[in-house]
Amino acid sequence: MKRALILWLPLAGFVAFLGFVAHGLYAPADRSITSRMVGKPVPAFDLPEGAPGRGRFDSRALATGKPRLLNVFASWCVPCVAEAPVLMELKRRGVEIDAIAIRDRPQDVAGFLARHGDPYRHIGSDTVSRVQLAMGSSGVPETFVVDGRGIIRHQHIGDIRAENIPDILARLDEAAR
Repeated sequence: MKRALILWLPLAGFVAFLGFVAHGLYAPADRSITSRMVGKPVPAFDLPEGAPGRGRFDSRALATGKPRLLNVFASWCVPCVAEAPVLMELKRRGVEIDAIAIRDRPQDVAGFLARHGDPYRHIGSDTVSRVQLAMGSSGVPETFVVDGRGIIRHQHIGDIRAENIPDILARLDEAAR
């Protein structure tokens, strides 16, 4: 009897492994990422201009009483090119958008804006990703919904696509309350 159990043990282990794999395939885990910065103030920063003629951009400019988007982008970022027309559409709908250019040169950012449109009110230059990392951002593009008091209410990882516009507008409405 004991010997029969030992003989069936590898098959039982294999069946358990298949069950584990099947569960992972048919009921994948929630892979959404919730930023640890949501609900916290935007970290204090004071950045040099990210494009010629823009002036400095600091975190105090985000606490204006009106919710806005803070987009983290770069001129060398391919998804940022795809996102540019969507940001222009959001601007057309009255959304105020500020930006932080990551590891970029102001003249390259100016070229990017000339080619793909300029939805931004302010652009700061974060050449060493210090502010980006303090905000819990690890890539470009990423966008934060910031309420009128400068509190981060939502983090969108990756490029904003046309199908994301209703969600972004809803997040801005929530941030306005």
